Amino acid sequence: MTRKSLPLSPSRRGHARPQRLTQTKSAAYRILVVDDDPDIVELLEFNLKKEGYLTASAGDGRQALAIAQEFNPDIILLDVMMPHLDGIAACRMLREQKKFKDIYILFLTARAEEFSEVAAFEAGADDFLAKPIKPRALLSRLAAIVRRDQDPHAGVEAIDINGLRIDRTAFAVYQDGRKITLPKKEFELLAFLAASPHKVFSRDELLQNIWGNDVFVLARTVDVHVRKVREKVGDHHIQTIKGVGYKFNAD
Repeated sequence: MTRKSLPLSPSRRGHARPQRLTQTKSAAYRILVVDDDPDIVELLEFNLKKEGYLTASAGDGRQALAIAQEFNPDIILLDVMMPHLDGIAACRMLREQKKFKDIYILFLTARAEEFSEVAAFEAGADDFLAKPIKPRALLSRLAAIVRRDQDPHAGVEAIDINGLRIDRTAFAVYQDGRKITLPKKEFELLAFLAASPHKVFSRDELLQNIWGNDVFVLARTVDVHVRKVREKVGDHHIQTIKGVGYKFNAD
């Protein structure tokens, strides 16, 4: 992730002011908070700074695009409904720029309509969190992102998550100590999703990563395998994002 100059953050009146930052163990990670509600921005920045993150903020998508150029965030917390330029459009414009293709974008929104979530993922969002935001849940999510970024190979051989232990070496799954037998492709599908909790994968991405390019299978194959995995490990582990694909739910 890019880590460069110290950030500038707009005040509630829209004028830029220098951020007072504290260097701690998380300080290398820069988070841009984008929301038109100053109370939400203040709450999030307060909690993020307590954890040692560097922060900057913007009140709309247009400001976010400008500030991101100077701030070079590692992570962006992005509202959907904002004046001047909404979060969906801002996310799409960020992803069109090479320097922002690999940053983590997490949408924060009060909109529960399904189309809003689908639009966010299609624009390039990595995750989606509904308001009202619970700071502890958000910080836990961010800490997991940082851990994966700092050590992308952590947990490769065994994944312990949400009551499941997925042992890649033994091709075994344990739920609360009880062994669950899965055929090879069902196991690979579960392990692949669990390795990137909360990240949404399209059916085409799952087909490519699990079945490969040299085997002809239909997108429906993914749906069938997901259904079979759910029958064995429970419905709540794999979440369907209608119109987009699937993600592993670690909550």
